[in-house]
Amino acid sequence: MKLFNILRKIKKSFSDYRPSVEIFIYRKNLLHNLNEYKQKYPNLAFAPVLKSNAYGHGLIQIAQILDKENISFLVVDSLFEAMALRNESIKAQILVIGYTSAENINGSQLSGVAFAITSLEQLQAIDCRLKNAKKFHLKIDTGMHRQGILPNEIAEAIKIIKRNKYINLEGICSHLADADNEKEDFTRLQIDRWQEAVPIFKQNFSTIKFFHLSATAGLNYSHQFSSNVARLGLGLYGINPAPLVKMDLKPVLEMHSVVSSIKNIGAGEYIGYNAVFKADKAMKIATIPVGYFEGIDRRLSNKGYVRIKNADCPIAGKVSMNISSLDITSTSGVKLNDQAVIVSSHPQDKNSVENMARLAETIPYEILIHFPAHLRRIIK
Repeated sequence: MKLFNILRKIKKSFSDYRPSVEIFIYRKNLLHNLNEYKQKYPNLAFAPVLKSNAYGHGLIQIAQILDKENISFLVVDSLFEAMALRNESIKAQILVIGYTSAENINGSQLSGVAFAITSLEQLQAIDCRLKNAKKFHLKIDTGMHRQGILPNEIAEAIKIIKRNKYINLEGICSHLADADNEKEDFTRLQIDRWQEAVPIFKQNFSTIKFFHLSATAGLNYSHQFSSNVARLGLGLYGINPAPLVKMDLKPVLEMHSVVSSIKNIGAGEYIGYNAVFKADKAMKIATIPVGYFEGIDRRLSNKGYVRIKNADCPIAGKVSMNISSLDITSTSGVKLNDQAVIVSSHPQDKNSVENMARLAETIPYEILIHFPAHLRRIIK
């Protein structure tokens, strides 16, 4: 009882604590995006991808929103993520799409969890070690050569699966490596290889429920190949990786912080590490308690933006580990503890995820997944 009281006090102290950096998750936007894809592709079911902390949005928080929705299964990368979901009483079916050792698969006590078979060697290990029935999705290597059973290994894989009573093959899958490219040659090559493999598995396994080749970027090709499920990743979170496909998507995430200091500096003074920013005039500089640890990419040094009082305030100097400096010379009335929007949920803003990625010369995925898990996610 004493320990319980201590834990309760600790929990209460955290509930009263208001951090200086918070991430807001917009439930309506998430469900809007899911329904947009359902309406656009009515012949497909969808499996939301929650790997890498739900692309930085919060594994548990996103799963809790989606748990009662009409989905095929949730996709995670690791058994650890599946365990975390079950620990939070998430009821949806789960596919662990990343590599899991045969020992961990055999030892897993989780119900409603399927595992991807990502190579012939892994399948052989599972065949040797599996002592109780588990569900699996077999990945076919259609040309990306990262994971999957090669076409010339399919016959051996089928032989192993058929003879092992514990291997319940409920799905086959693959992944399109170049679907976001306007050049279609490689995608068509992969589709052709997939189309050759699907009938073989249908002939050998009448119980397969799920055929999934496409992630968000490949949905434009979905009418060209046999599948009944699509893995919905970046599009679910409001960013369209296939700009040729017009979708009404709404970004799900926004990050806020506060102004932590304000100072006036004279012309010729320097700001930040390595003196890479020199004031060419008298300037007003604000700091925020957010740096590259909290997810502001260091490549945004001297070229990124943060919004304060609906104005785009340039990042001045190098982004530090936990602090960034902003030029607020042209933004009047800024005070200590004023709200600073680090990441905007409005795509047109200079600090939207997509525009941050363009400035940093990277992809939106990389920006999103670097928002650390310890930052508080608030469902709005």
